[in-house]
Amino acid sequence: MHIADRARRIEPFYVMEICKAAQELQQRSGSHADPLLYLNIGEPDFTAPPLVAQAAERCIRDGNTQYTAANGLPALRERISGWYAERFGLSIDPARIVVTAGASAALQLVCMALIEQGDEVLMPDPSYPCNRHFVSAAEGTPRLIPASAEDRFQLNAAQVEAHWTAATRGVLLASPSNPTGTSIAPAALKSIVDVVRARGGFTIVDEIYLGLSYDNAYGHSALELGDDIISINSFSKYFNMTGWRLGWVVLPPALAQTVELLSQHLFICPSTVAQHAALACFEPESLRIYEERRAEFRARRDWFVPQLDALGMHVPVRPDGAFYAWADIGSWLPRLGVDNSWDATFALMERARVVVTPGRDFGTADTSRFVRFSTANSLAQLQEAIARLQRLA
Repeated sequence: MHIADRARRIEPFYVMEICKAAQELQQRSGSHADPLLYLNIGEPDFTAPPLVAQAAERCIRDGNTQYTAANGLPALRERISGWYAERFGLSIDPARIVVTAGASAALQLVCMALIEQGDEVLMPDPSYPCNRHFVSAAEGTPRLIPASAEDRFQLNAAQVEAHWTAATRGVLLASPSNPTGTSIAPAALKSIVDVVRARGGFTIVDEIYLGLSYDNAYGHSALELGDDIISINSFSKYFNMTGWRLGWVVLPPALAQTVELLSQHLFICPSTVAQHAALACFEPESLRIYEERRAEFRARRDWFVPQLDALGMHVPVRPDGAFYAWADIGSWLPRLGVDNSWDATFALMERARVVVTPGRDFGTADTSRFVRFSTANSLAQLQEAIARLQRLA
């Protein structure tokens, strides 16, 4: 069978390949072995709060499960708009919001709406692997630009200006970022946007971890910079609804109808049950729970990152959001008998029974020295992981 070129260009999602390898190892090990600690998946250990679960049950019980409009329930778009007003002081017209089948669908729709064959999109290296593959799937060319610790592993305006070519159409950023948990400073982001605007390009910002920001200096939405910014968001991370597959995108007014039409054909609509449940995310009781959980994620970071540093797994930039630690394990490679973080991942899995994500998932710029730890696990699991690594050290 002939496989389309666009599909053959897609690399494995290595975090999922590591998951499969870990599950096989657990099965081979038998019940006598210590259980593996999975610090590789970016999934909160918290689930939807009671009001959200109850709303889903009510929706199903009442038979309220028919298709919605492709751009989502009007009431949910209003609630999302209200959240921007209350949390960020932003006035976002609900007509600019399209509710999607997860942030992944939002990125796919935006890429299909904006990218022609051969168009280049600039993004930092390291960055979330799926983002570059959304560009590739739309027949575009992702151009990863090495980002340094000095710039918080984010692009700067000078880099965007220097790498912009006749084929470049825009930038795809993430703030806070996966895998680093670092955000772009507001002034730096404005400088990037100014460069992009001057060239008639687009700025897409993945903000799915914005709700999990821990530093007031960085916890700002890119939407502050104008109506031409495209912001991707999700109910998966801050709102703890990973498997519900629900997200949204805030679009320039001129793009909203195009994305809605694409959504009609590609997705019909997001999950009706998930949408009705998500209405309850914005109730005061749910928001109180989310803020308590945000404080817990911050406490986990505050404990875990110094422990990694003490082990020689240096985290060059303290994460200001999300639930990741981007650790340089270069000093550990000799003791593990390997020369790269891919092989080190398997060594840690076998010898410490701690599962992490290798740097190769996120780019090629010095990523062979790095692994990503997820701190979305309980503090007890994080403490056990450190204890195992200490024994290995």
